[in-house]
Amino acid sequence: MINPAKVLKESILSEKATRLSSHSNQYTFEVYPDADRKEVAEAVEQLYKVKVTRVNILNSKPLIKLNRMNRKRVAKSAAKKAIVTLKQGDTIEMQ
Repeated sequence: MINPAKVLKESILSEKATRLSSHSNQYTFEVYPDADRKEVAEAVEQLYKVKVTRVNILNSKPLIKLNRMNRKRVAKSAAKKAIVTLKQGDTIEMQ
């Protein structure tokens, strides 16, 4: 038994994520950097009581930009996302 709070950070509600959930039955979550596919699938199944068929993991690199005011580099943090595909007929209510 894993703790879902140690795997899933939050659900992502963007325009693309909403389109995926309505058309493809896929939901997007931000996960901790050490989480893998099996842990994400188990956490979603435990938390939302659904059946997961597939998990895709995306690692985004940190974006480094130059601040024009004081010529310093500013970095946006890296993020790890998981796109979870559910069994046909299962849904998750997102807030």
